[in-house]
Amino acid sequence: MNGSTGLGPDGRLPIVVATGMSGSGLSTAMKCLEDLGYEAVDNLRLSLLQPLVSQPHDRPLVIGIDSRTRDFNTQALLAQISLLRGRPDLRVRLLFMDAHADALQRRYTETRRPHPMALDRPVLDGIATERVLMQPLRDSADEVVDTTNFSVHDTRRHLTGLFRLDGGPGLSIFVTSFAYRHGVPREADLVFDVRFLDNPHWDKHLRPLTGMDQPVADYITRDPDYAEFFGNLTRLLEPLLPRYVREGKHYLTIAIGCTGGRHRSVFITCNLARWLMERGYKVGEAHRDLDRKEQAPPPVPEDRAAAGTNLRENA
Repeated sequence: MNGSTGLGPDGRLPIVVATGMSGSGLSTAMKCLEDLGYEAVDNLRLSLLQPLVSQPHDRPLVIGIDSRTRDFNTQALLAQISLLRGRPDLRVRLLFMDAHADALQRRYTETRRPHPMALDRPVLDGIATERVLMQPLRDSADEVVDTTNFSVHDTRRHLTGLFRLDGGPGLSIFVTSFAYRHGVPREADLVFDVRFLDNPHWDKHLRPLTGMDQPVADYITRDPDYAEFFGNLTRLLEPLLPRYVREGKHYLTIAIGCTGGRHRSVFITCNLARWLMERGYKVGEAHRDLDRKEQAPPPVPEDRAAAGTNLRENA
């Protein structure tokens, strides 16, 4: 940041206009950015947006405007944002918080609150109505954050990577392991499937361990395909990441998946995060499904067909 003026490294005032679906985590986003050093103004009337931005500010701004805002109008908001983006002294980003309808419905059911667009009707009716209203904003957003599978902690971590003020220019990379049985992370930019590697799950001594444990690491690295795969992975990323930086991309999420999210994907994620940090990137690491209660293992043919050489383990 540029001293006490609130300006970014490029001499412009950072402004985030935050909007999105009701129940998707917009309040969490506002609080997160406020904690990051932004001045937060929530539920601002559209008619007050230009006067607010025209005032001098000693901090970057995050402005919350959603379907509950008085005088809200999608096209009017887009027109206001277009005007702001035309100003050379501002760096404006539109953030859209989102989640799938079933997740939004579940959150409203858990809190026993009516949807603001369906006070006397089913929650799903309100979600559908709001989706149509908000879609043009989603289509125009610089950042769409889907919180369907996010905890509050996950949401804050993701937003911190996107909007932190002390990172300066460069690329922040978030690497996460995941289990395919629980779905691919929606926020992932790059996804790599490591189910072809030998699976420690089928060794009863390794099953209770994770990819962070040395015996599991030794097991995976003995797979004749491991070294070639990891070498190819890093050779792919080495020229790719600088190009993302040149494009102006600030945040990249890499997801590594295996069947259960405990062994192979965790080990590869740890190694990849270490490799990235050694090259000077700002790296965050997580293991989305590591703490989930272990379910019954999938049928043997499914996982072993994916892993190929695992059939010899119990031969």
